[in-house]
Amino acid sequence: MLNKILRGLFTIIGFVLGYLIGKILLNSNYINNIKYFKGNDVLTVLFLILSILLFGLILFLISPWINLIIIKAMEYFERSFQKIPAGEVIFGTLGAIIGLVISSLVVMPLSRYGIIGTIISVVVDVLMAALAASITIKKRDDFIAVFYNLKKSSGGKDKKGKSISKGDPKVLDTSVIIDGRIFDICQTGFVEGPLVIPNFVLQELRHIADSSDSLKRNRGRRGLDVLNKIQKELSIEVQIYEKDFIDIAEVDSKLLKLAQVLNGKVLTNDYNLNKVAEFQGVPVLNINELANAVKPVVLPGEEMTIQIIKDGKESGQGVAYLDDGTMIVVEGGRKYVGETINVLVTSVLQTAAGKMIFAKQRDLIEG
Repeated sequence: MLNKILRGLFTIIGFVLGYLIGKILLNSNYINNIKYFKGNDVLTVLFLILSILLFGLILFLISPWINLIIIKAMEYFERSFQKIPAGEVIFGTLGAIIGLVISSLVVMPLSRYGIIGTIISVVVDVLMAALAASITIKKRDDFIAVFYNLKKSSGGKDKKGKSISKGDPKVLDTSVIIDGRIFDICQTGFVEGPLVIPNFVLQELRHIADSSDSLKRNRGRRGLDVLNKIQKELSIEVQIYEKDFIDIAEVDSKLLKLAQVLNGKVLTNDYNLNKVAEFQGVPVLNINELANAVKPVVLPGEEMTIQIIKDGKESGQGVAYLDDGTMIVVEGGRKYVGETINVLVTSVLQTAAGKMIFAKQRDLIEG
């Protein structure tokens, strides 16, 4: 369809070009000196028609090659623009407009100097537009952070009626979304500030949800369900961050960069991400650390009633669990698997994975 439109357009251009060239030739001295054209209107009209048809035919015949060049150029520019993030295009355009406005004020006096002044004005306009576009693209993260902080400081309610908190933004990573406990924590009101969900995290969730592995697929769908519940059921502000850092490959590194740009914190339960963030000076809220912090304090000598679930790693040990998932290792508890017994806490060990309680059967200690 595009080829037909362009071919018709070039044919019309050929007709117009043939008419203009024919008029120029008829007014030339060479044609005027030919006696057959003097006062012969019919021959003049025929010459114009012939010129129109000739140039129209020429452009009609060569239009396929011209169309090919145009289409190739369009495809090249389209591929080039597809590689450029939308944010860069927007900021670059705004920067170029600002540069043109500033340059127009500067070069306005040059217009009085004729062609030379016009040429200088055009050059200055192009240079200023390119310079301003380059500056806005390179500083786009800073501009976004300024606009974001202005919005954050305004407070109030957003268009969906959700409260806009003045707290620091909380950037969610993939692991904490799939984990699901973030919904319950936000529901209690302990989390302040907007929840920021980067677009690259959403893309990672979609890839996980589309995985051929059933376990990964279920985890990805669970994460998407958790996000939908947060948006629909909670009053906390949720923001989708469209900006991507194309020069950074890993999602974790993008999260840390985004937290730095927004002056916010990363919400995660990834131990390794937590350590990298600490090294880079990025504040992190680790849900696993929060869960460990709010677990009931158990002291040596306390009595507990537990059910032995399975054998322990060492000889004669039995293993039980509290309601919050804390593991209890009971010495001599292997023979009581499946039974409920009273134990006394002997020691508590704090590990990176959480607390581990060691206990002995109460009757054995009393005996």
